[in-house]
Amino acid sequence: FAGVANPWQLGRLTLGERVLDLGSGAGTDSLVAAQMVGPGGRVTGVDMTSEMLAKARAAAVEMGAANVEFIESEAERLPFGDKSFDVVISNGVIDLIPDKEAVFSELFRVLMPGGRIQLADVTIQKPVSEEGRRNIDLWTG
Repeated sequence: FAGVANPWQLGRLTLGERVLDLGSGAGTDSLVAAQMVGPGGRVTGVDMTSEMLAKARAAAVEMGAANVEFIESEAERLPFGDKSFDVVISNGVIDLIPDKEAVFSELFRVLMPGGRIQLADVTIQKPVSEEGRRNIDLWTG
């Protein structure tokens, strides 16, 4: 899975920042972020799938990325203290989570005052028709 878009379009990361990658999957965006923030920064990837976390950890070792870690957690209950991150990134994940209010509440809780959230996700601009909801071919690849 390559994500749905480019979270860097909303702003570049800078050296020394602490970044949370929500729904990090195999770690692609986390590893790019780790290079952007440099050795003085820190990236934490969070995913609820242990198999994807194993891939992400292996990729981090292969790349020698010492400033990134991957943690298993659900987005609605993040295991971090308040104001832990300068930036939250997420690519193609929040659309999959039913309780968006809980997710955004957690993101704002762990984000430093003045921090930023950079999302790349799937959205719809108008309600889906009843026919569209019933047509599974529209919802699957």
